[in-house]
Amino acid sequence: MTSQATRPELTAAQCALCGVETDSPHGTCPVCADERQYLAADGVQRWSSPAEQAARGAAIELKELEPGLWELNTRGHVGVGQQAKLVVTDRGNVLVDVPAYIDGAAIEAVSALGGMAAIVPSHPHMFGVQSAWSAAFDDAPVWVSEPDAGWVTRDFPGLRVWSGELEPVPGVRASQPGGHVPGSSVVHFRGADGAGVLLSGDTIAAVPRAGWVSFMRSFPNRLPLSAGAVRRIAAHVAARYDVERLYDNFQGRVLRGAGEAIASSAERHARWVSGEFDHLTGPV
Repeated sequence: MTSQATRPELTAAQCALCGVETDSPHGTCPVCADERQYLAADGVQRWSSPAEQAARGAAIELKELEPGLWELNTRGHVGVGQQAKLVVTDRGNVLVDVPAYIDGAAIEAVSALGGMAAIVPSHPHMFGVQSAWSAAFDDAPVWVSEPDAGWVTRDFPGLRVWSGELEPVPGVRASQPGGHVPGSSVVHFRGADGAGVLLSGDTIAAVPRAGWVSFMRSFPNRLPLSAGAVRRIAAHVAARYDVERLYDNFQGRVLRGAGEAIASSAERHARWVSGEFDHLTGPV
């Protein structure tokens, strides 16, 4: 692990709105300018860094969700507020999605759980300060989906590109159902009880109603996906994984019957956006 005295991560430039790092802190953040995100209301592009956030009191708290799965909760930070997950296994740990912040205390907390063998951001909005997390753990590989590699704006030694399917450590599998962005990825592993667990990023989002999930091109801007895209996502997951529990990247979760929730929710979504239920929306 890189020593605190030589850590480069605290100076990583990042957008002060979405939190994604960059080598070129000028102009407009391309992640925020895309239709899935949004620019600052006043039109001013601002930049930040973990060091600046630390000076304002930012911190990361690790909390166990279930045996072998931890969440990283950041407070006082920039970014969209994603909740990264750490899958802890006896064959190596995998960070799924990346906080927009890092500090020495967080590095020590992850180290105490066995460190980090690999990082898998589900899509560009979750890149956070991925080069910093990689550097903090001996340039751990950061596996970026090939369709989304063009969104990477900071090169670093641990950067890797993948397509199709990936097993960053034995027993932890990733694949790319797409949808929210072309390379949107999900990560699957087996919990301590043997049940299938899916980390779905923004590909599939849990919603307040029990047993339902959602699929969107843009969550903040409420842009839906088509019937075909949603059915493709559901079929992709069903063909590869048995899923009892699902955790998305914003504290959403389905703790039982998640595979059925994905299938039924996808069909419901597809039928609504296809116009099948337009007679329930008012005069036709």
